[in-house]
Amino acid sequence: MRRRLGFKMLLPLMLAFMIGLSGCTSSKGNDAAQPDPTNTQNQTEGEKRQTEDGLFSIKDFSNIKTNEGEAIEGGTITYGLVSDTPFEGVLNYNFYSGNPDFRVLQWFDEALLTWDQNYVYTNDGAATYEISDDGRTFTFTIRDNVNWQDGQPVTAEDWEFAHEVIGHKDYDGPRYGSDFTNIEGMVEYHEGKADKISGIKVLSEKKLQITYLQSTPSLLTGSIWTYPLAKHIFGDMEVGNMLSSPEVREKPIGFGPFKVESIIPGESVVFTKNSDYWRGEPHLDKVVLKVINPTTIVQQLKSGGVDLVDSFPIEQFPDNANMSNVEYLGIIDRAYTYIGFKLGKWDEANKVVVPDPNAKMADVNLRRAMWYAVDNDQVGKRFYHGLRWNATTLIPPSHPEFHDASNPGIPYDVEKANQILDEAGYKKNGEFRTNPDGSELVINFISMTGGDIAEPLARYYVQSWNAIGLNVQLDMVEFNTFYDRVGSNGKDDPKVDVYQGAWSVGIDVDPTGLYGRDALFNFPRYASEENDRLLAEGVSEKAFDVATRQAIYKEWQQFMIEEIPVFPTLYRSQIVPVNKRILNYAIGDGTGVYLHQLAVTQEKPVVAE
Repeated sequence: MRRRLGFKMLLPLMLAFMIGLSGCTSSKGNDAAQPDPTNTQNQTEGEKRQTEDGLFSIKDFSNIKTNEGEAIEGGTITYGLVSDTPFEGVLNYNFYSGNPDFRVLQWFDEALLTWDQNYVYTNDGAATYEISDDGRTFTFTIRDNVNWQDGQPVTAEDWEFAHEVIGHKDYDGPRYGSDFTNIEGMVEYHEGKADKISGIKVLSEKKLQITYLQSTPSLLTGSIWTYPLAKHIFGDMEVGNMLSSPEVREKPIGFGPFKVESIIPGESVVFTKNSDYWRGEPHLDKVVLKVINPTTIVQQLKSGGVDLVDSFPIEQFPDNANMSNVEYLGIIDRAYTYIGFKLGKWDEANKVVVPDPNAKMADVNLRRAMWYAVDNDQVGKRFYHGLRWNATTLIPPSHPEFHDASNPGIPYDVEKANQILDEAGYKKNGEFRTNPDGSELVINFISMTGGDIAEPLARYYVQSWNAIGLNVQLDMVEFNTFYDRVGSNGKDDPKVDVYQGAWSVGIDVDPTGLYGRDALFNFPRYASEENDRLLAEGVSEKAFDVATRQAIYKEWQQFMIEEIPVFPTLYRSQIVPVNKRILNYAIGDGTGVYLHQLAVTQEKPVVAE
């Protein structure tokens, strides 16, 4: 029987874990060339300087807007969601999967728990929490003044109901996985052996208790599900009908600072202030969100057509670095781009990855050669002017306490790539190589459209692979179609062999949600016993010790470099231009600046000179 830690052992380990996180992230991180992503002080003002070779550095940016001038009462701002495709419109945290929908959600809904600069849950949010002596039971208390935007209180039953929906056998969203199966009784409920989840108890209208099977450090940094679902709205609805319902797509509600007034599907949303917001009445009267094509974003910013955007195309920054009517904010993004290889299928019935040893990309030598063949250092410099840079491992430097900056990944080496293919039996037959058995090898590669750089970048990868004799065929597809084809709907397109994707990672370093055996987002459909072991150890009791957890994830990062179900291409900065009339705005985590504080100094945006 597995031993559980008693209170006298567990509490010091929890404290040590949190202190260790604080100590690690207060430095510049493991990568001396990169700044601390949690720095909330203005680092420089004025022009962003280029180096002699035309490169910029993210260290020259602040993540908090400089406040100049006095706020007026009320006002309306326009927020640009930069995309060449409509947002999907799944506007509920329990069901959405794409980042564009998240950008809409953040204005009218939020998590019940907040976290600090070190990604540790605090008691400053809409709910507070206490932990039992053994570290497995969390008791949450929702604040009395936290209400849905229709006036109904946000209750413990709503929080329980969210777990019941996600754990239901008919749930067709992307959330059910190891974070949920760690709850006592969840598996039995999911399998239909129990009517209720035994580990979740409603103690009162505002008090919820959840008991987990295993006490893990991730319970402090992101694996608790913190988004309730309004039972008075969804309670009589069939679970399988929820994702496509009007209550998710046309008239969603939350308990955030603004509420949805109207939606033009995929194009725009008008929000009005939620005067009953629990943190306090918002300063602004209205926020208008609209989709802005990357090709027109500069014009929109200069003319005041938008006040701020979710992100700015990095490739357009050098020519517009000194735009006179905006201040640029910047952080190291919790994200990376990557090349993924399809290695299996998703078993929808059992909600698990099923590797296929006969998949076209199953030979790790083929995958390794394709990584050696691309020069991501030059991609970052030439395409992104230093504001994206060569990625080496699957834990990005936004988590400096766990990112292994000493690991070089696989460096660019065309000779090595050709040598690997030659030795593995991929012989050239004319321009291109064949499979080791002599059959034709054609690799189908898909990438997303978006901005001026998307297709040239994808074609660079194709040319790099062509240069080592691989016949790679490119298909450019828009955002929603792309994720359907790689399997976000549980259906893997057999015509996809390789794809270029991007992940925004969670506040918790645990990568199980992207690479676990039961993760729908595990799009390469990779699984192995060794991967299972390392991911489990990363959230085990011994991982409460920061040094131990660091060692585990260092080993996992190297393991994935050896296995290569995907390989990272670029780490990213997030650059956000903000109109100079805006007050009280920040990007990144743990800043203590919230959307209800957002204000303006004048009725109309400042226009570029």
